[in-house]
Amino acid sequence: MNELRKHVAAAALVACLSTGLAGNAAAAMTDYEFQLVDGTVAMGKDIPVRVRLVDKRTGMTVPDAVIFETRLDMAPDGMETMTAPVEVAPSPEPGIYVVKGNFVMAGGWRISLGAKVQGEEGTLRNELVLKATE
Repeated sequence: MNELRKHVAAAALVACLSTGLAGNAAAAMTDYEFQLVDGTVAMGKDIPVRVRLVDKRTGMTVPDAVIFETRLDMAPDGMETMTAPVEVAPSPEPGIYVVKGNFVMAGGWRISLGAKVQGEEGTLRNELVLKATE
C-alpha cells in the first residue's frame, strides 16, 4: 500500500509540474492588442484603416494573425446601431493589418476585431476608436 501511495504522489507531482510549465509557456490573449496606426480617416467608401497587432510583453508586431470578425459602428457618438460595411484587405507588411470601411458620416467610429494569433489558443477581441473627418 505504501508503494502505491508513493507512485500516486509521484504522478501527481509530475502532473502539477507539467501543467505549471506548460501554462507559463503559452501567452494569454490579454498579452496581445490591436493598435491604430492613425486615429483619423477621411469620410468615404472603402477607406483603409491600418492597425498593428502588438505583443504587449515585447512591444513587437505580430505577423500572420487571421482576422475573422469585423464590425464598424458609431458607438463612440452614441449611435451603436449606425453600422457600416467593413472588410479585411491584404496586409502591406508583417504585423500591419488593413480593414476597409465605409465611413459615411463624420464623427467617432468603433472598429471591433476578432482574430486568431498563430500558435496561441483562444480568440483576441479588441475595439478601436477613431474619428472620420470631412
